[in-house]
Amino acid sequence: MSYRQPFAIDEWYHCYNRGVDKRKIFQTKADYERFLLLLYVCNGTRAVHVSNLKDRRLHSILSDTTINRGKTLVEIGAYSLMPNHFHLVLKEIQEGGIASFMQKVFTGYTMFFNKKNDRTGALVAGPFKSKHVPNDEYLKHLIAYVHLNSAELFDSAWKKGTGNRQLLEQKLPLYSYCSLPDFLGQKRLENRLIGDSVFSLFESIPTIQEMLQEAGSYYAEVSGEIIKASP
Repeated sequence: MSYRQPFAIDEWYHCYNRGVDKRKIFQTKADYERFLLLLYVCNGTRAVHVSNLKDRRLHSILSDTTINRGKTLVEIGAYSLMPNHFHLVLKEIQEGGIASFMQKVFTGYTMFFNKKNDRTGALVAGPFKSKHVPNDEYLKHLIAYVHLNSAELFDSAWKKGTGNRQLLEQKLPLYSYCSLPDFLGQKRLENRLIGDSVFSLFESIPTIQEMLQEAGSYYAEVSGEIIKASP
């Protein structure tokens, strides 16, 4: 899968895309879990073929310490999967790491999805989009935005600042297909998907209320690009 700009070692990027024709690319729990599984097994210089694994369940693979992925390609700072799009916050660790990682993830996921649904052809709308993260303050806004992207499922008015904050505080930590639960300190195997360095940005973990404000700032700044990747 191609990319629009060169990626630099130790730099962070917001990578995102949506389904072709805005179609749903995640239809079932199995779809979400396969994508998360691929975020793990594809993040390495050594090829890991899911078809060769005896137990292909997400939690079984995340708990299997014998899987040799080689050298890590990228650090995943945050992620959010939505029915028809995804957001990833990635740091390049190996030269060409982001491009290789994204290609492996989407080749594997497209093959899985197409076989499962008896279809052919592209699943996502062209090459993934990417935006460089210029500084730590921007990274904070971005992490909040990505972590709260699932708020769209519970209250679409949140981006305008008129959403039901109490409802969002209840629902957001329960959304399994996002790294927010890990960020909030929940103990789950999905913790293995994300790196540690983003936590050093914060003296203390912000509340969901504070993240809503951060996310709103990021959305206001890049709304033109994000709308293209959102429902």
